[in-house]
Amino acid sequence: MMNQINQAAGFGKVGVLFGGRSAEREVSLMSGAGVLKALRSKGVDAHPFDPAERSLAELAAEKFDRVFIALHGRYGEDGTLQGALEQLGIPYTGPGVMASSIAMDKVMTKRIWLGYDLPTPRFVVLDSAATPREELRQVPDVLGLPLMLKAPHEGSTIGIAKVAGYSDMQEGFDLCAQYDAVVLAEEFVTGRELTVPVMGKGTSGDNKAKAFPVIEIRAPEGNYDYQHKYFTDDTKYLCPAPLDEALTQRVQELAVKAYNALGCRGWSRVDFMLRASDNEPFLLEINTSPGMTGHSLVPMSARQAGMTYEDLCYEILKFAALDLKPSDAWKSPAAANAGDADVSDKG
Repeated sequence: MMNQINQAAGFGKVGVLFGGRSAEREVSLMSGAGVLKALRSKGVDAHPFDPAERSLAELAAEKFDRVFIALHGRYGEDGTLQGALEQLGIPYTGPGVMASSIAMDKVMTKRIWLGYDLPTPRFVVLDSAATPREELRQVPDVLGLPLMLKAPHEGSTIGIAKVAGYSDMQEGFDLCAQYDAVVLAEEFVTGRELTVPVMGKGTSGDNKAKAFPVIEIRAPEGNYDYQHKYFTDDTKYLCPAPLDEALTQRVQELAVKAYNALGCRGWSRVDFMLRASDNEPFLLEINTSPGMTGHSLVPMSARQAGMTYEDLCYEILKFAALDLKPSDAWKSPAAANAGDADVSDKG
């Protein structure tokens, strides 16, 4: 216990970033409150910080030694905040700038996975402002029915619509177009919904990326929407998912490959559909700052692996890092001398 107390002190002053300006602010507030309480219970000097209410200048002035990102969606999970933290030299939890930015874009994520020959449902990308009705009606001919329409830069099932027939295309498209410049039309895979948390970095070493137990999500009538995800107890979660050992291992290995393909580090959660006809898994998306609420999936999987919520938060914090090591290399002797020179005559 003493070693853990000493290590907690070694973290220094920790900021828990939550709230933010995205459409997922409500969920982030719940996640951050839980993380803050958990870290404090472990002896960490943790402090709340809401980027929607306080500026980056104030973030810098707080002189945090590291931060736990409990923000979801844009301005927190999409690489923008990660870039600011790199500039400020403050280590942060979760993947870095590039991986966060790519993972936030479902279209780019799918393109990279296809480049690694990883399975993901077929898709079509539609311009939110310039896709005529005739083109919309052709999409089901390509992808079949039913199909999914998604705002590719949103999460928490925000900006998503299931299209059952041709007549539903316009309404679903209009819904998703409110949230994004493009709309992702995706083949609907009939089957079981699975998710797998992954923690670590790379493919070797003591901290290499490893998959947690698989969770199966069974929502009422297959409708795993925002309400069922966070605010009701109607959705059933099976952890570990009732899969045979070989299929479980296959899904976990695919989760790690998907995570590493995007260059993730720290932690993330990979979502799948398992096709009913042949038990083939298909990658849907990866969440680089997953929910940490009472209904959230990563804590559920961690508990199955023998890790409490408090220990999970603590372990995630241990992975806080920077992509770029801070350096003073730019301060060459010539640059330093030039900085001291009298420039009053320059014009």
